[in-house]
Amino acid sequence: MNSALILAAGRGERMRPLTDHTPKPLLVVGGKPLIVWHLENLAAAGFERVVINHAHLGEQIEAALGNGATFGLRIAYSREGVALETAGGIANALPLLDDAPFAVVNADIWTDYDFRQLLPRLDAMRSHRTDSLAHLVLVDNPPQHVRGDFALRGNLVQAEGDVLLTFSGIGIYRPALFAGIEPGAHARLAPLLRWAMEHDQVSGVHYAGRWRDIGTPERLAQLNMELLG
Repeated sequence: MNSALILAAGRGERMRPLTDHTPKPLLVVGGKPLIVWHLENLAAAGFERVVINHAHLGEQIEAALGNGATFGLRIAYSREGVALETAGGIANALPLLDDAPFAVVNADIWTDYDFRQLLPRLDAMRSHRTDSLAHLVLVDNPPQHVRGDFALRGNLVQAEGDVLLTFSGIGIYRPALFAGIEPGAHARLAPLLRWAMEHDQVSGVHYAGRWRDIGTPERLAQLNMELLG
C-alpha cells in the first residue's frame, strides 16, 4: 500500500490574519483548499492511505476532509497539542503508518508535480534495492529563498555544493530515519537529513516544473490569480 503524510500542523504566522480563524491548509487557491490539491494528486497517483498531522485549528481540517472517502483515500489524523516541528511531527505520526517507506508533502505548497514520479523510488526503497534513508524533490530557488538548501550531485543530495537548490517539501522517508525521536518530542528535520547526507543516504531529483511556497497572503493571492486567470 502506498502511504503519504501531509504536514499540516504549522501555525502560519506569516499568513495572518488569514490563519487566525482558518488553518493554513484550508486556505483556498484556484477554487479549492491547498490541501485538497495534494489529496487529489495523491489519489490520482495511486496512493491509498494519507495521514495528516495537525495542531492549530485542526478540528476544522478533520471536519472538512473527513475519512477521505470523497477523494478515494483513507485519511487518518495525527493530532498534536502544539506543533512538533517537521521531524517531531513525522515521528509522532509513525504509528499511523506502517514500517515501509512513505511519502511526505508539506501542506503549504502548491505544485503541478506528478506524485506518480515518486512511485519507482518508493518501490526501490521498499524492496531494499537502495539503502537511502530519504529521497528529496528539489526545485529552482524562489525569489524569497535565493540561497537554496542543498546540492545535487548525480542522484545524491549533499549539504554543500557550488549550486544549491531548494527543498520542495516533497520527499520519501524510511521510518528508521526518525528512530531516535520520542513520540511527542519537538525535532527538526534538517539535522537528520544532513547526517544522512554525510553517509550518502539521501537521494534526490531536480524538478523544474511549477512550484510555489505559499508563505504570505501576497503569494497566495498571486497564485490564485495565476490559476484562475
